[in-house]
Amino acid sequence: MELRELRLDDLDFYERIHTDPAMWAELGGPRPREGIAAKLERDVRSMQSDRDWIFVIVPDPVKGTPAGTVPLWEHEWRGAAINEIGWMVLPEFQGRGLAKAAVTAALARAKAAGRFDPVNAFPATTNAPSNGICKALGFELLGEVEYSSPSAALRCNHWRLRLATFPP
Repeated sequence: MELRELRLDDLDFYERIHTDPAMWAELGGPRPREGIAAKLERDVRSMQSDRDWIFVIVPDPVKGTPAGTVPLWEHEWRGAAINEIGWMVLPEFQGRGLAKAAVTAALARAKAAGRFDPVNAFPATTNAPSNGICKALGFELLGEVEYSSPSAALRCNHWRLRLATFPP
């Protein structure tokens, strides 16, 4: 497995990951196709300016087929700046440990670069695999919170990791 930076030629993949109903079942529903190309352009520009990191998960570097994403970004939440990590893996690649491996690799890069510390994650309370990743990687569970996504208010677990304690 490797992580590579998001690129402009990832449009078909990016559309799929953002519009697949299964991917967004616990995140308030999929996004419409309209606007995904513009989102991709904004996200690539944000990466190029080193503001945000958006990695594409590639299970087999020889084949190069993307399986998901792991973004790290800073934003405002409840009146304060926070760092957040998220991850998505396409349904046909789930259950293989790719998300955990990709999150581990992304956190290792953040720690080495001295970025995104502490890092927060907000998986839905009903998303056992993602909550399991947080627990396994040493995140501290801070509690359940109401969290707004682009399309809905969600019930999530708030996890935080101080990169100095990573890996667990």
